[in-house]
Amino acid sequence: MSKILFINGTLLAEDGQYPGWLLVAEGRIVQMGRGRPPEVEAERLDLDGLFLGPGMIDLHVHGALGYDTMDATPEALQTMARFYAQHGVTSFLPTTTTAPLPELLAALENVARFCGRSTGGAAILGAHVEGPYLNAERRGAQEASHMRPADPAEYRQLLATGVVRLLTLAPELAENRGLIRDAVAQGIAVAAGHTRASYEEMVQAVELGLTQVTHLFNGMEPLHHRQPGAVGAALALEGLRCQLIADLIHIHPAVLKLAVRAKGTAGIILITDAMSGTGMPDGEYTLGGQRVTVHQGAARIANGALAGSTLTLDRAVRNIMAAAELPLAEALSMASRVPAQALGLAARKGGLAVGKDADLIAVDQEMRVQLTMVGGALVHRRNLG
Repeated sequence: MSKILFINGTLLAEDGQYPGWLLVAEGRIVQMGRGRPPEVEAERLDLDGLFLGPGMIDLHVHGALGYDTMDATPEALQTMARFYAQHGVTSFLPTTTTAPLPELLAALENVARFCGRSTGGAAILGAHVEGPYLNAERRGAQEASHMRPADPAEYRQLLATGVVRLLTLAPELAENRGLIRDAVAQGIAVAAGHTRASYEEMVQAVELGLTQVTHLFNGMEPLHHRQPGAVGAALALEGLRCQLIADLIHIHPAVLKLAVRAKGTAGIILITDAMSGTGMPDGEYTLGGQRVTVHQGAARIANGALAGSTLTLDRAVRNIMAAAELPLAEALSMASRVPAQALGLAARKGGLAVGKDADLIAVDQEMRVQLTMVGGALVHRRNLG
């Protein structure tokens, strides 16, 4: 793999933001600094004043361009990966929906084929299993008929695939507590979602190892000042990171600002929850086997419930920059550094530092993606250098 030297850019580095240069070799960042770049034999890419930052990581994304993780086909994952890379995502977790066990296993086995392999776009880090161990009373667009309490005989088959990196469940269900313990013991992050958990039940779940809340405010009881529930726990407990869908449809801009104030950028993970209609015109699509209508960018099932989003992660960063009045570097960290930390991958991903994977994006000050690099390979490039 050839060396690439980025010059004339502003680095959004772990030790600060500054004009500088960065050298990539063998899929890693090998040198970086301020001032005059070194004289090395390498392809030079002139950033012409753009920002060079860490690639984004989407922990919760179902589909795009008419494809879905549950299609369980190589074509689906490759198409999704290439589309996400165009929007600055360098790695992601294909996310399942509530379904019978054979369908879940097929989707996970398909994900396994791409872990550690090139997709031609964003890298696949593993899978996010969202359901089936959810609370049907907060099902959203998930199929209630397939929801069930966790059965060790079943969920051990899911975990045995070796690709589950994140698991969303309803922690108030007694049967799910054993799953939290078993998943955490295998290094899998566990999130509360589609839940009616009380504050006290959330505290108990955190003691068992729960570390995230899936799409905060959505799929859970609203915040009440005497019954804080999952939302109150998410905002108050330091051990929880909160996923947010910053599409301005799932959450009002003022609430995005409040969430950032409550948790700080270190406690927020920007996600898309994107479904198959993402990148497509308004029309009819599916999510988890349910018919979804996309109208003016909002995806809903027949009863009006939101069914994922058509958001891209670059737009999520732009939206939260505006809503919470944040500079680019801080907003971007919620889509790069924080999700890397949430998966235990911060030593390799989520930041600009020597020795880390060369998962990089070049963006302008409005967070428009001009270049995406995954593991040292250019997978998306606009009019640059």
